[in-house]
Amino acid sequence: MFKYNCLNPISQVGLTQFSDNYEKTENIDEAEGILVRSAVMHELEFSDKLLCVARAGAGVNNIPLDTLAEKGVVVFNTPGANANGVKELVFAGMLYAARDIVGGINWCIDNQDDANIAKTAEKQKKNFAGTEISGKKLGVIGLGAIGAQVANAAIHMGMEVYGYDPYISVNAAWSLNRQVKHVVDVNEIYRECDYITIHVPLLDSTKKMINADAIAMMKPTTIVLNFARDLLVDEEAIVDALSKGKLFKYVSDFPNTTTVGAKGCIVTPHLGASTEESEDNCAKMAVKEMMNYLENGNIVNSVNYPNVDMGICDKAGRVAIFHKNIANMITKFTATFGDLGINITDLMNKSKGDYAYTMFDVEEPITADHVKKLEAIEGVFRVRVVK
Repeated sequence: MFKYNCLNPISQVGLTQFSDNYEKTENIDEAEGILVRSAVMHELEFSDKLLCVARAGAGVNNIPLDTLAEKGVVVFNTPGANANGVKELVFAGMLYAARDIVGGINWCIDNQDDANIAKTAEKQKKNFAGTEISGKKLGVIGLGAIGAQVANAAIHMGMEVYGYDPYISVNAAWSLNRQVKHVVDVNEIYRECDYITIHVPLLDSTKKMINADAIAMMKPTTIVLNFARDLLVDEEAIVDALSKGKLFKYVSDFPNTTTVGAKGCIVTPHLGASTEESEDNCAKMAVKEMMNYLENGNIVNSVNYPNVDMGICDKAGRVAIFHKNIANMITKFTATFGDLGINITDLMNKSKGDYAYTMFDVEEPITADHVKKLEAIEGVFRVRVVK
């Protein structure tokens, strides 16, 4: 019986995916698995029982990835599960920026007591007129699950789409519409596009990548959209450019004191993935990842360990080893199994940054003494007997 804890309310559509071999617990120290959305985990103490954390969403800034990696705890996220919800809001943002829809709505509310509001509106509507997005150039920075969907949908909306992603995956490349122009220099997007939307993870290399220098290349009619992470954009520089008429609009899904109420800023309260469908999809994917790992040791969509999938174990034993990504580890593991007289039938080793994961299928069950021998190898964080 596996126990799991929910740090945030998790969609019941996802939780019903758990088999009878899983039990929910309110005591985090009892849990082998934790499901989380936005709860901040950096100050938490983690029990030695904890094996995995599954984030029902894409961003993992709320989770101490290295701390957990060094405890041999796998952290999952759910890339693409909320992509459609975010994609739809990006287009809402484009339309809000292109046409003063919000201003028009507010005008109607402010004039609701006007008995002749229909006639008055005909005279006032020119104040809220805008442009159409069809025929305009859209630059998509980051062509992952969300960026690719935005790019493809924009083609169908009649836009000319430029896509930039130096690390685009094979699957993402195959999913892209052929009409998307793949550029190798992001500056081309800054110079050419009427709309620019960013969809990259927040890393040291991407923090404030849309900065004053990038903004200086843009046309004064450019609209910048940020539905990924607020820190990807130098918002002080954006607000300054808007105030000087060097940029037309900034649409963000991350409210803060810099942008809310600032000239030219349209800010929504982090609604990107806040749809019933997105929450259901994220929960289902998170539960599936957790079950596959707890039952089989397989890792899919981890952010702190590499993906490793050896299917369902049909051998006598399966053991997983979490360790530093350093030379000669496999040799030490296999030598230890040899000294113990244990025959290895299959193995897989992958690394991700400083961390590595090696899984062995063996011809006899792994005992506590076997585990101690493996744990004694320098560089090993954790040894887990899966079967």
